[in-house]
Amino acid sequence: MKQMIIHGGKPLKGDVWIGGAKNSTVSLIPASILSRTPVTLEGVPRISDVDNLTYLLESMDVTCDFKNTTLKIDPTQIQMKPLPAGKIKSLRASYYFMGALLGRFGRAVVGFPGGDDIGPRPIDQHLKGFVALGATVENEDDQIIISAPKDGLHGAHIILAMPSVGATMNIMMASVKAKGQTIIANAAKEPEIIDLATFLNNMGAHVRGAGTDTIRIDGVDQLAAEHPHTIIPDRIEAGTYVALAACIGNGIRIHNIIAEHLDSFLAKIEEMGVVVDTDEDSLYVYPAGDLKMVQVRTEPYPGFATDLQQPITPVLLTAKSGEGVIIDDIYPKRIRHIPGLQAMGANIKVADNIILIHPSPHLHGARVRADEIRAGACLMIAGLMADGTTQIDQADNILRGYDRIDMKLRKLGAEITFKTVPDLRKAVMIDSE
Repeated sequence: MKQMIIHGGKPLKGDVWIGGAKNSTVSLIPASILSRTPVTLEGVPRISDVDNLTYLLESMDVTCDFKNTTLKIDPTQIQMKPLPAGKIKSLRASYYFMGALLGRFGRAVVGFPGGDDIGPRPIDQHLKGFVALGATVENEDDQIIISAPKDGLHGAHIILAMPSVGATMNIMMASVKAKGQTIIANAAKEPEIIDLATFLNNMGAHVRGAGTDTIRIDGVDQLAAEHPHTIIPDRIEAGTYVALAACIGNGIRIHNIIAEHLDSFLAKIEEMGVVVDTDEDSLYVYPAGDLKMVQVRTEPYPGFATDLQQPITPVLLTAKSGEGVIIDDIYPKRIRHIPGLQAMGANIKVADNIILIHPSPHLHGARVRADEIRAGACLMIAGLMADGTTQIDQADNILRGYDRIDMKLRKLGAEITFKTVPDLRKAVMIDSE
C-alpha cells in the first residue's frame, strides 16, 4: 500500500502539463482489441489503471509496449481467455472489456468489476444494451457471461434510462461490428465519448452523433488502425490543478487543456472570485484573494462534473464567510473525503447527502485515508494547504487517476513523498481468517 506524505503550507508556483484523459484511456485500451492491426495510442497517462489494463491485455496474448506516453498494442494474436479475477475485482474500468470482447469474439466472460466505492453504480444499462443487440447474459460464480447469437449481434434502438458514460461506451464498442444500425438514445455527451468515437471511426467504424444525446452506429465487417490516436487532455486532472492553484497557488499555468471541457467548473471557480486567464491550450490561475461561498450541484456533461465536486471542496474551505453547499445528484454517497477533512480541522458536515461547508482558514496536518481517487485528490490539496505533516493512506487510489502526480507537484514546489507501507486491511483479513 502506498502512503503519501505531505509537508504542507508552502505556496506553489510554476507550470504543469496535463496528461491524457483517464476516462478516455480506460475505454480506448479495451477498444484496441477490436482492431485487426496494431494500435498506437499517444498521450497515455502514467497511471496505475493503465498498468492494470495492459496486464489484462497481456493475459490474452496481446503484446503491449509502453514508453514515455506512447502505448503500442498488438492484438493480432489475441486469444479468448478468462480475465484474471484479482485484477477485475479491483479495477472498475475492466467492465469495458465486456463490450470490446463481445464486439471482437461475440462472447465475453468478465468478473464483477471493482474500483472506487462511491455508492451504487449498477451495470444493468450495459447489460440491457447487450441484450437489445441480441446477446444473452448469464451470471455464474460471480462472473458475467455474455454471448452473441450464432448469426452475430444486430442493430437495435436502445434508450438509456440515464446518460451513463460507461453504458454508452460499452454499447458503442459492442455494436460497431453488429449487422445494421444501432441507435443509442439519451446517450452520454462527455468529451471522452467523442474521443472513443474518433478512435473507432479512424479504424473504419461508422459512428455519428457522439457528443449529442443520440448516437447512430452503422455496423462494419472489420476495424483496422492505420494511424496513431492522440488522447484528449484530462479535464478532471486539469480541474484538480485549478483547484489546487486557487487554494495555495502563487501563480500557476496549466498547459495542455481544452478549455471548453472545463466551462462549468471554471464558471463556478470564477463565481467564487478566482481570476483565471485562458489561452488557446493553457490557462493561468492568479493567486486568490478573498473568495466567496457558492453552491455546487453536479450534473451530466456539460454540467458540473461529479469527479470535480471533491477537488473543489478545499477551495470552498478558503472562503471568508458564508456557507458553501455541494449537492451530488449523480453519486450522493460520494462523501468519503469528509472525515479526513474534519480530522484536519475543516468545518464541514453532511446532512441528508448535502455537503455543508464553512470557512476553515487554519487546517492542520493529520493522518487520513484516500478511499477513492477524487477523495484522495481532495485530501491531497488540503494537505498541501495545511500546516504540518499530512499522511494519506491508500494513496494508491490517487496514483490510479493522476498522471505522474509526484513529479508534477514537486516541480510546483510541493514537498511530498510516496512510500510503500504494509496494507493493514489485508493483515486484518488474514488474522480474522
